Amino acid sequence: MAALPRFLFSCFFLVLFSHAAWADETQILSSLKKVLPQYEVGSIKLHQSSGLYIVDMVGGPTLHVTSDGGYFVAGDLYKLDGDRLENETEKAKLAKVETLPESQMIIYKAKNEKAHITVFTDVDCGYCRMLHNDVPALNEKGITVRYLAFPRAGVGSSAYNKMVSIWCSDDPKAWLTKVKLGVEIPENKCVNPVADEFNLGRMVGVRGTPSIVLPNGSLLPGYLPVDQLAKEVGL
Repeated sequence: MAALPRFLFSCFFLVLFSHAAWADETQILSSLKKVLPQYEVGSIKLHQSSGLYIVDMVGGPTLHVTSDGGYFVAGDLYKLDGDRLENETEKAKLAKVETLPESQMIIYKAKNEKAHITVFTDVDCGYCRMLHNDVPALNEKGITVRYLAFPRAGVGSSAYNKMVSIWCSDDPKAWLTKVKLGVEIPENKCVNPVADEFNLGRMVGVRGTPSIVLPNGSLLPGYLPVDQLAKEVGL
């Protein structure tokens, strides 16, 4: 019979905790709307270890806010782990890359896949072309290469238009290779993810191309030779 009271107590505690968290989020939302009306709040999530609430502002910074909504810090949250410094904000953002559906990517799949990398690429980028030349060798090592679009000059640029045409073509894999070799692609239009991928790249901290996202949430800015890249993914 003693198990039932303990169960009821646990349920009661969870209800109180959920109510308190909901009250905190309501207070935070109210406070931020007053002082930052130019931004829309995207999400509010409690960071259990620090006790702060992580607030993603649409088109704006990530905030770390006290439960009463009275104080906030704009910027990244770092974890001090012995002699290591871990940027938890960056890792959380980069984790969103892994949740993207592969149908939005252009993928060069390894036959015997052991790992994968996700690459923000620009068709007019010299180092992106060097990395693309390495794709067969990476595939041989068991590394699948998944591409996301990141036209560095932004939406509406020449590179952006080329990448829209690639993503909308009848064979995106073949056309991505051709365009990186300098072939002109006929204009194609369709509903496509190029702008969304560019905006995602900016959000997760991509500043140039190629930018390589590893499955563990690490971001490697720039080109790496095949053997070095294989080591980075643990092969």
